[in-house]
Amino acid sequence: LGINGAGKTSTLKMLSGDVVPSSGTAKIAGFDIVKEQPDVRRLLGYCPQFDALLELLTVREHLELYARIKGVREDKVDSVVIEKMTQMTLTQYENKKAGTLSGGNKRKLSVAISLIGKPPLVFLDEPSTGMDPVARRFMWNVISRVATKRKECSIILTTHSMEECEALCQNVGIMVGGKLRAMGSIQHLKHTHGDGFTLQIGLA
Repeated sequence: LGINGAGKTSTLKMLSGDVVPSSGTAKIAGFDIVKEQPDVRRLLGYCPQFDALLELLTVREHLELYARIKGVREDKVDSVVIEKMTQMTLTQYENKKAGTLSGGNKRKLSVAISLIGKPPLVFLDEPSTGMDPVARRFMWNVISRVATKRKECSIILTTHSMEECEALCQNVGIMVGGKLRAMGSIQHLKHTHGDGFTLQIGLA
C-alpha cells in the first residue's frame, strides 16, 4: 500500500527481474533474484501495472501463447485457456484482438495471463486500476478465491486503495519513499497508526 511514486512498482520490477537492483538483493524460495533469475522466473506469475499485451493477438491467442511459454502440456493448453477465460468472464471476447478490448477487460486478461500455469507466487501490480466498481469487485472475488479459498498460490499485490487492502489482504506493508514503513494485519495497522480526528460540519 502506498501513494503514487512510493516505490511499489519498482520493487516488483526488481523482484521479477524486469529491473536490476542498484544495490542489495533478495531471495524468492531460496533463489537469489540477481544471480538465479531464470529459477526465480519459473516460480512467478506477473501482472504489470500497464498491460503488456500484443494488440493484434486475440484473447485466446494470448492465453495459448503464455500457456506454452509457461510449460503447460500441449494436450492441456485448450482446457487451461477455456478455464482462464471462464474464470475471468472473457469467453465472449475470445476472438477479439487485445487492442480493441476495454480497459477493464485488458486488466482481466493480464491477470489471467499471470495465473496461467499455476505459479506458486503471483505479483499483481494494481490489478483493478481503471475498472468500474462492479468489475473491480469481480476482480477482488477472483483474487480472493485463488489465494484464500483454493490456496493455489501466494499473491503479492500493490495498490493505493485501503479498501482493496481490506477486501483482499491478510498482511499489509505501507511503503513511503521506497521503504517499508509499517507492516502487519489491517487491524494492527489501524490500531497502531489509525489515530486521528473526526470533523463533523453542519450547514444551516
